[in-house]
Amino acid sequence: MRYLLLIAVLSCLAAPVAAQDPTTTIDTVATTQQDGAIAARLQDILGVLGGYDAVSVAVQEGVVTFDGTVTNASDAARLDDLANRVAGVVATRNNVAETSDVGARLNPVLDRFQTRIAQTIAFLPLLAVATVVFALIVWGGFWIARRPQPWNRLAPNPFIAEIFRQIVRLGFVVLALVIALDILSATALLGTILGAAGIVGLALGFAVKDTVENFIASIMLSIRQPFQPNDLIEINGDQGKVIRLTSRATILLSNDGNHIHIPNATVFSNRLINYTRNAERRFQFRIDVSRDSDLSAARALIEATIQDLPFVLNAPAAQVWITALEAGGIAMQATGWIDQRSASLTLAQGEAIRKVKRALEAAGITIPDNTQAIAITKSAPHCGHPAPENDTETVVDSSHETALEAMIATERHSDDSPDLLRDGGQSE
Repeated sequence: MRYLLLIAVLSCLAAPVAAQDPTTTIDTVATTQQDGAIAARLQDILGVLGGYDAVSVAVQEGVVTFDGTVTNASDAARLDDLANRVAGVVATRNNVAETSDVGARLNPVLDRFQTRIAQTIAFLPLLAVATVVFALIVWGGFWIARRPQPWNRLAPNPFIAEIFRQIVRLGFVVLALVIALDILSATALLGTILGAAGIVGLALGFAVKDTVENFIASIMLSIRQPFQPNDLIEINGDQGKVIRLTSRATILLSNDGNHIHIPNATVFSNRLINYTRNAERRFQFRIDVSRDSDLSAARALIEATIQDLPFVLNAPAAQVWITALEAGGIAMQATGWIDQRSASLTLAQGEAIRKVKRALEAAGITIPDNTQAIAITKSAPHCGHPAPENDTETVVDSSHETALEAMIATERHSDDSPDLLRDGGQSE
């Protein structure tokens, strides 16, 4: 009897504990419903995105498991981030692999290709309008550039005028490109194009550095015009008359009749002597007299002799000065000025030396000879008695320079390469 009473008491005590089982059941049902909602939400998202038809989603206790295959590895990698954005997801297991089925991989490509063809066909009318606008603007720019004015009036020579025209053409092409891209709503593409053009231009600039330097120097020389055709100039020791200035080099004709090509970068960056810029030019030569000579009389005689020459100018006047005391005598420097348009410098100098020598000898002033010549000849009685000098006057006109100018004129007309110099123009 006592045992029955004990069992009844224990049953009454156990009754409240058994009453808690419905709550546990409710929590389990809620968790299951939440997992199902997460799975349904992810399936809907994958359906909207597309490309995940072979992917299944399973959710248990907030842990999402993806199984199946995709055509692109990046699509599989995106699933983890996608699941973590959904509320209630605790963790993810991504078992999705990239499929090796050729048909499955090609179908999306074909779909994208068909879509792009359809977009292109729909885009053709707008593209045609942009092309017509581009062509009209470019044609207008080229028409303006072809006109002789105002480019010929603004530019100092045809070469610079052509550069102006090229700048106008390039400007209109860029303007047309900007407007066409704006019509197509693709102006962002212009920055990419200009950036690529800048990189290519920089690379080409380094590759053809010398050519670019010569071209820029030719532009500067063409604007400044430091010399003209037939001018006698000297650059880095090279002397000659100017034939032409091209876009790369300056071409000279030396006194020996040889062509000298000097890069324009060298011409522009180095010392240039233009002997033709001024009509008056000075010749000079050295002459020695003996130590026992009357130096003042010798100096005055040399000056008078040079000044009396018909081709020597009165102003500036001829000058003579003592330059050094040599072992064999006194060294003097003599100078005289000529008009090189009517007299040859070399012939004038030679004639002046001849006249000064005769005048000094006639005045009894000795011209020392520091060398000792030993001559063995059968005509011993005539040794030391030179034949009298012929006093025929030397013609010192500029016929030699005229002949060179004729050669240069022939060279200029026989070559079709562009010339950046102005005939008859003024030098800088």
